Amino acid sequence: MIPSVLPDFTFTPCRFEVRPGIGMSYLDEGPRDGEIVVMLHGNPSWSFYWRHLVAGLSDRYRCIVPDHVGMGLSDRPDDAAGASPRYDYTLQSRVDDLDALLVHLGITGPVTLAVHDWGGMIGFGWALSHMAQVRRLVVLNTAAFPLPSAKPMPWQLSLGRDSRIGGWLIRRFNLFARGAAWLGTERVLPADVRRGYIAPYNGWRNAISTLRFMQDIPLREGDPAWPLVAEAGRRLHGFADRPAFIGWGLKDFVFDRHFLDGFRRALPEADVHAFDDAGHYVLEDRHEVLVPAIRAFLDTHPIA
Repeated sequence: MIPSVLPDFTFTPCRFEVRPGIGMSYLDEGPRDGEIVVMLHGNPSWSFYWRHLVAGLSDRYRCIVPDHVGMGLSDRPDDAAGASPRYDYTLQSRVDDLDALLVHLGITGPVTLAVHDWGGMIGFGWALSHMAQVRRLVVLNTAAFPLPSAKPMPWQLSLGRDSRIGGWLIRRFNLFARGAAWLGTERVLPADVRRGYIAPYNGWRNAISTLRFMQDIPLREGDPAWPLVAEAGRRLHGFADRPAFIGWGLKDFVFDRHFLDGFRRALPEADVHAFDDAGHYVLEDRHEVLVPAIRAFLDTHPIA
């Protein structure tokens, strides 16, 4: 059960039926005529991760922040063959859901994509067919290409991706969200912030998406998410002609320097802020620096 009061999360979530019988929660904060910033979280977080950035932008910018299906305040449908409603927890489903949300909101014009963790693969997967709409990028500890050849697959992810016992433990004991809340930052998170990350995934049913995201990690041809991620990687350099901001926690054991270097190569003109004292949840570790820096970046590069 998500606490009714969360630190710095002072927003009113909205909901819509993203698929028949399946509700998606999202934030829509800021002026309706403001430049649109779409913020996409990863696994095992939710819109809570973006709270400091939403607070720092929403006086001027319209911030659209979905909770992916199975995450945060969105519904948690089963994926069993006979389930009703049934949901396929795949990258393509996430991309389709993002498109459905933006269509629901009537957003057909320019947007800024802000992405973290799986949000990068979802956002850039969507951008493959909406490149003209994406005018600016904010990239935080994420990927938009397959695992670099020099980067070993972390055993913590293999535990969920490739082991039945590991998968059972993750769902039974909420291991992934708990581990990320304790190990995803360099600063020790306050207890109420940790609860904000852990509580949405307590219980077998609630943790389904945290495991399914891990099982969907594409490592080779034949994996369901491989075509989208490989194509996003091939076309990532096509965004090099538009403003890009990269914020990176260098203590991230998953999205480490190998991934940062991949973005540097594809986006050589990006404004890069890398922190030796920040981990995977870089906005938790360094929001005091990153939020004003991202605000200045957006203000300096208006879409118009």
